[in-house]
Amino acid sequence: MAASMARRLWPLLARRGLRPQGNCVSSQNPRRSFAAEKPDRNLLYEHAREGYSALPQLDMEPLCACPEEVARALDLRKGELRPADLPAIIAVWQELRQLREQIRSLEAEKEAVTEAVRALLVSMGLSRWGAAVRVPPTPLRKLKYAPNETHINNSRSCVTVAWPLRLPTFSFQPRGHLEIGEKLDIIRQKRLSHVSGHRSYYLRGAGALLQHGLVNFTLSKLVRRGFTPMTVPDLLRGAVFEGCGMTPNATPSQIYNIDPSRFEDLNLAGTAEVGLAGYFMDHTVAVRDLPVRMVCSSTCYRAETDTAKEPRGLYRVHHFTKVEMFGVTGPGLEQSSQLLEDFLSLQVEILTELGLHFRLPSGLPGPGQGVNATACAVPRLLIALLESNQQKDGSVLVPPALQPYLGTDRITAPTHVPLQYIGPNQPRKPRDPGQAASS
Repeated sequence: MAASMARRLWPLLARRGLRPQGNCVSSQNPRRSFAAEKPDRNLLYEHAREGYSALPQLDMEPLCACPEEVARALDLRKGELRPADLPAIIAVWQELRQLREQIRSLEAEKEAVTEAVRALLVSMGLSRWGAAVRVPPTPLRKLKYAPNETHINNSRSCVTVAWPLRLPTFSFQPRGHLEIGEKLDIIRQKRLSHVSGHRSYYLRGAGALLQHGLVNFTLSKLVRRGFTPMTVPDLLRGAVFEGCGMTPNATPSQIYNIDPSRFEDLNLAGTAEVGLAGYFMDHTVAVRDLPVRMVCSSTCYRAETDTAKEPRGLYRVHHFTKVEMFGVTGPGLEQSSQLLEDFLSLQVEILTELGLHFRLPSGLPGPGQGVNATACAVPRLLIALLESNQQKDGSVLVPPALQPYLGTDRITAPTHVPLQYIGPNQPRKPRDPGQAASS
C-alpha cells in the first residue's frame, strides 16, 4: 500500500520541481527563492491565527471570472496594487486551489490507509516535503490592497454641482482663516515646533467654543434623526485597520504606530469609522435592526505631511476633531445606496444651516455593506466659517445655528494681548534686569 501511495505522489513531486534527496525533498525550481522574499505581514490573518476571529475569506471568483473589471477598479483607485499584478495573483490562487484539491484527495485516502501513510511519511520524509511545497503567499498578500467593487455609475470624469447658497462677496480684501484667527487670538500655530511639532495648533476662547459648538450642533441633529451616539477607542489593532482597507504597516503610511517595544500592534485611529467597524467585528446584526445608524465624535490622528514647507493653517493637520456618520446595511446596493443618500442629505442640511457655500460631486458611488460619511470635519468648517463670515473690521459673524453655543453673534478681537512671546527667537530681545542700555 505504501508503494502504491508513493507511485501516486511522485508525479506531484515532479510537477512541483522537487526531487528526493536522502530522507528529504529539495526544491529544484530556480524561479523561486523563499529566503529572498521579504515577508509582508497580514495582520488580519495573524488576528485569526491567534484565535480572535475567523480566517478572512478572499472572494476570488469575481477576480478570476472578470479580471478586467477588477483591473478597471484598480485603475480608478490609483492604489498600490496595479492591474499588472493581477495575472500573478490569479495564477497563484489557481495553483493553491489545485493543491487543496490534491490535499483533500490524499486526506480521503488517508482514512483508509492510515497506517500505510504513517509508514510512508517516515520512510520517505514526506512531512518535510509538505513544508517545502507550500505556495509562496507573497502574491496573494497583495490582495489586501484590492479595492471594493467600483459602482457602475462611477466614471473617470467627476462633475460638481454648486448648491444654491452663493459664494460670499466682499467690499474689502478678504483675509485667510489663519490671519483672521491670529488677529482674533482664537488660533495659535506659531512657535509650536518645539511643543508639538509641525502642523499642530491651539484653539482658544471663541475658537475652542466654535469647535465644541460644531460638534454639539452636529451630534444633536443626528441623534434627533435616530442615530445612536458612540465613543470609540483611539488605539486599535492593525487587523481592524486592514479589515477597513487601510495598511498600518505600509511605507509611507498615514497611520501613527505606537512604540512596539511597549505596546505591540497598537495604532492611532485617523477616523472614527475604523473603531466603529471594529465594534461590529466578529458579531452579527439582526436583519430587523438594519440599517444600523451610528454617529461618533473623535480625535483623528493622521501623519499627513511631515514638513514645515507646507503653508500654515488648519488644512492638513496631524490631529483634529471630526463627527462621523456610520451605517451597516444588508447585502446589495439598494439599502446601502439609500443610506448613502440619507447621509448626503444630512450633510447638505448641516452645511446649509451653517450658511456655507459648497459643491457636490454628481454620480456618487454606492458602497457595499458599510456606509460612512463625514458629518463635520471641524478644521475645515472652521476655515469656511472664518473666511466666509469675516467683516471689514476684522470681526467674524457667528451663524444663528452656533450662537447658542458661543453666547454671541459676533467674534471680536481682544482688547489686550493675553500672551506674549519671551523665547530665544524674538526679533528684538529685551535687556536683562540691570543690563546697561546699548549706546
